[in-house]
Amino acid sequence: MQEQPQWLAIAWAELGQKEWRGTADNPRIVDLFRDVGHAGEARDEVAWCAAFLGACLERAEHASTRSLRARSYLTWGQSIAVPRLGAVAVLSRGSDPALGHVGFVVGETPTELLLLGGNQGDEVTVEAFDRARLLDLRWPADPVVGEGTAHQSAGADRSDATFERALAHVLEMEGGYSDDPHDPGGATMRGITIGDYARERGVTLDATNRAQLTDELKRIPDALVKRIYLARYWKPSGAAELAPGLALMHFDAAVNQGVGTAIRILQQAVGARVDGEVGPETRAAIDRSPTPEVIAAYAEIRRRRYRELGHFWRFGRGWLNRVAKTEALALAWQQSEPATPARDEQKGPIEMTRETGTATEPKWWGESMTIWGALLTALTTVLPVIGPLIGINITAELITALGEQLVNVVQALAGLAGILMTVFGRVRASQPLTRRTVSLRL
Repeated sequence: MQEQPQWLAIAWAELGQKEWRGTADNPRIVDLFRDVGHAGEARDEVAWCAAFLGACLERAEHASTRSLRARSYLTWGQSIAVPRLGAVAVLSRGSDPALGHVGFVVGETPTELLLLGGNQGDEVTVEAFDRARLLDLRWPADPVVGEGTAHQSAGADRSDATFERALAHVLEMEGGYSDDPHDPGGATMRGITIGDYARERGVTLDATNRAQLTDELKRIPDALVKRIYLARYWKPSGAAELAPGLALMHFDAAVNQGVGTAIRILQQAVGARVDGEVGPETRAAIDRSPTPEVIAAYAEIRRRRYRELGHFWRFGRGWLNRVAKTEALALAWQQSEPATPARDEQKGPIEMTRETGTATEPKWWGESMTIWGALLTALTTVLPVIGPLIGINITAELITALGEQLVNVVQALAGLAGILMTVFGRVRASQPLTRRTVSLRL
């Protein structure tokens, strides 16, 4: 259960306050204007939803916009993607872009937001508003007094910088409104199909409402776009758990090719069992795979799948350009990421084993098959040449005693064994090496 912020508790205390009939003004409403610096306009006939909201924030020691314009809160605090208890909801009001309404979120349904606000029917009430009117959801940019770590963590992915950056790229790729007859998704705005929009509104798309929903889709608010992408693509695909570059590639594929398809592509790219579920096996495969290689493999699988589609002739060029741009940006993001010891392409004092994905201690170099293979190869190929120069002559007497052919065979077999040990040791290596003191008694 979400913790109620202080400003919301203050707002609840004003529930039921209403405008007075006649020339007298409700002093509780007049105080709202004074708290946000508008004592000269303190009359309850003046629209006061922003005064109510601002006063509640100020009384909780959070700066408001100190404006009586509801839309002033579009630039206040920080934008969040999904509703949160006590969040500031900024709504449109009619067709006039200068008008709006603000209130605090106290609940939601699939199609409506429940707001505690002022000047709702000339009083402080809780009312339901159509989500289609939502312009944005805002949250204080400064730390909230009294909020615990758990509450902050609950909202972390909503304002996650990687999601915001990835969404900006996806929206650039998707463009604006389109209604191509060859596109099975139908009318689309900023990547949101009319079918998805109808489901978000909680209505069934049919011939009677298609025109109205299409018109609404063309004017879809930014906040609703963000919420749809977060709820329908970012979270279900598991992109939030991936490294930034891979998250971008995966999120873009989920949007353009479907969440289920994107998960299967990810599993193919990391060599995991392809079952459409991001479980422990898939996560382990991701952890032990170098991210730049996974991004490249992911991009190639996307290209191949696009080419297999029947309408590739129509959209193929755009699809391939999209993959190329996404891959380049994903690799650039990954290169800019600081190194962490959790991924095996980044070396450190403790690494992850390929077999189990668990941290292990470095092993002694004497236990390394790779090292011994390299030494054996050197001994059998180099020592016969440089040996006489350092006082070790293993050729003349050896050849005399055993015969030249036998020595050649032994050297060849030993050299081959050394090479195989080196290759096999490198393939199975899972732990870094460390030095160990060894005492030899001659």
